[in-house]
Amino acid sequence: MDVDLIFKIAGVGILTAVLHTVLKQAGKEEQAHLATLAGVAIVLMWVIQMLGNLFDQVRSVFQLY
Repeated sequence: MDVDLIFKIAGVGILTAVLHTVLKQAGKEEQAHLATLAGVAIVLMWVIQMLGNLFDQVRSVFQLY
């Protein structure tokens, strides 16, 4: 497994948490929720791409074309 991906996900999580906290303290809760949702969507896209690669590798190993 690629360790860089884990660090990227952790970085997005930390950045999203800080941004959420700052926006919430500024009284902009709607933007804080949108920022959190955007962070989750970015990480979800990375995970979906990794799952697609996994399924392609499983298909090639078992020759399921």
